Amino acid sequence: MAKTAKAAPPALTHIGASGEARMVDVSEKPATERVAVAEGRVVMKKATLDLILNGDAQKGDVLGTARIAGIMAAKRTSELIPLCHPLALSKVTVDITPDKKLPGCIVRATVKVTGPTGVEMEALTAVSVACLTIYDMIKAVERGVRIEAIHLIAKTGGKSGHYVADARSK
Repeated sequence: MAKTAKAAPPALTHIGASGEARMVDVSEKPATERVAVAEGRVVMKKATLDLILNGDAQKGDVLGTARIAGIMAAKRTSELIPLCHPLALSKVTVDITPDKKLPGCIVRATVKVTGPTGVEMEALTAVSVACLTIYDMIKAVERGVRIEAIHLIAKTGGKSGHYVADARSK
């Protein structure tokens, strides 16, 4: 029986030959339009969601504050994630959709740049911080709120091309 050669596993780009962490050199990569979309959920009791939707949260406008926090977080991702490149983002949107079936909120961020590296981390950071902000603003009412399923939905641009999450990853 002949042995078949196994393909080498993909290399981690942020790990050097000696195992040290390093920032990837993107100076030779072409600037292309890149977009990433990420999503997560904040699950809570129905009464807590009603409080948010009625505008009765003690700290103020929960969804508006979370939206701004997510946008700010995307712009500062390189300050939070050690090996991320600072990027001049051209677009950041954070959409928060209340979902009475959860009950809770679905948070989705879309980030766009024209540059030599992708914006997946910026989209994921935007969603994470927006979810954390929702939690912070309602924790006095409900401590058992859950932040769930933060993941990349899709990305376009760059050498690796287009990616869309399959249904199992949600």
